[in-house]
Amino acid sequence: MSNTLQIQVPDGTFSGYLALPSKAPAPGIVVIQEIFGVNASMRAICDWLASEGYCALCPDLFWRIEPGIDITDKTGEELKRAFELYGLFDTPAGMTDIAASITALRNLPACNGQVGTLGFCLGGNLAYLAATQTDTDVSVSYYGVGIDQHLDEARNITKPLLLHIAGKDEFVPPSAQESIMKTFENHPLVKTYRYPDRDHAFARPDGMHYHKEDADLANARSLAFLKSAFSA
Repeated sequence: MSNTLQIQVPDGTFSGYLALPSKAPAPGIVVIQEIFGVNASMRAICDWLASEGYCALCPDLFWRIEPGIDITDKTGEELKRAFELYGLFDTPAGMTDIAASITALRNLPACNGQVGTLGFCLGGNLAYLAATQTDTDVSVSYYGVGIDQHLDEARNITKPLLLHIAGKDEFVPPSAQESIMKTFENHPLVKTYRYPDRDHAFARPDGMHYHKEDADLANARSLAFLKSAFSA
């Protein structure tokens, strides 16, 4: 079952796509968008997580720029707009919105109070930051862009974090990947997986770099990680 949830922050109200499981109460996942807004891909992720037994909420993090962004990477015009939005995005404000989304999901009757975060691309970086800046119970990051710029925050991680890294990510150079891997190689709460031959967005079914085998592997690892964290 899907709905729209309204989320309040001090400077306004924004919406999120909400998908609920057939059995409740259940743990929640805040799904953090790519640079294309709350589009069909993000809604499909929420629906998938709901089918796996989670309350899944994808908040509209671009609402301060333009509410309701729903685009793809299929045309040059859309790509141009997506990168414009990325450039305009205010990360601290976005983290305020993610923290508010976690709280809103925790307060839903369908949620059992446990809430994690899971994000892709821009959202992958924000999922990492959620692990360092919010009270999320667990975080999962797919090919996060910019994580290497915030590694000084690793000391703040107190809950499990899973990082999926695309070895040939056009937006995360090898030096950045090595910094990330080295930072977390002995961290007791952080698990990293690198997919050596995969490019950015390899887990997005409608993307040009989609690789079903590794996407399925990453998703299975994510589900196992979430289950373990919520059972702890």
